[in-house]
Amino acid sequence: MRRALGALLALQLAAPAHALVVCADPNNLPFSNREGQGFENKLVTLLARDLHTAVQYIWWAQRRGFARHTLTPQGCDLWPGVAIGTKGLKTSRPYYRSSYVFVTRKTQALEHLSLDDARLRTLTIGVQLVGYEAMNTPPAQALAARGITENVRGFSVFGDYTRPNPPARIVHAVAHGELDVALVWGPLAGYFAQRSSVALRLEPVEDSGNWPMSYDIALGVRQDEDDLRQRLDVALAAEQSNIEALLRSYHVPCLPPATQSAAR
Repeated sequence: MRRALGALLALQLAAPAHALVVCADPNNLPFSNREGQGFENKLVTLLARDLHTAVQYIWWAQRRGFARHTLTPQGCDLWPGVAIGTKGLKTSRPYYRSSYVFVTRKTQALEHLSLDDARLRTLTIGVQLVGYEAMNTPPAQALAARGITENVRGFSVFGDYTRPNPPARIVHAVAHGELDVALVWGPLAGYFAQRSSVALRLEPVEDSGNWPMSYDIALGVRQDEDDLRQRLDVALAAEQSNIEALLRSYHVPCLPPATQSAAR
């Protein structure tokens, strides 16, 4: 397995000298895809311009172990879209903060939902699951702690990778009436809700005890790349207004950042 992974990295790393080597998912809008259409793709292009460097991608589906398998001196320099404090990486200043959101159809009278809303006990609910072991995301954990499980359906963030943008399946399920409500990571929900032929409503899920629902998102670099992290911080600060415009264009629901340099 290690030999196969090493060979894959070697094949992809035909990069020009001093290029910024970026790990990204090739099929995961609104974040990234092989055609460079995601907001993380465009962010990297913006920052690379400021750093006066070329960009080389290592395309790697964001399965479990995404960073671990590529966290080598011959692997990536940069992982866009990681939460502040991600283990094994140093993180830049955050460039946005978002939260999980409730996604419902606007034709339903389901405004102002909360995790403690009695309506959730009778609705068909979708939650995102992570990993081949179907690990629970914070919304799934928070619902389970309230005894809400029988009416909950899990949607893997991996999905059917033969189709475009498999994580979007959960948003489509709300639009098509398969679910009454879904609890979805904000950027994914905002992007696909805007493109839905059925009008959808998005409302933030409030933090709940041991399960925070909002996160500061940053760039990840290797632990020995503090100089790169500092240069990225400078570029992120210089491009703040452009980054905010980029996020708005992808309908990312943003909150004020909670940290500037935590867990570096």
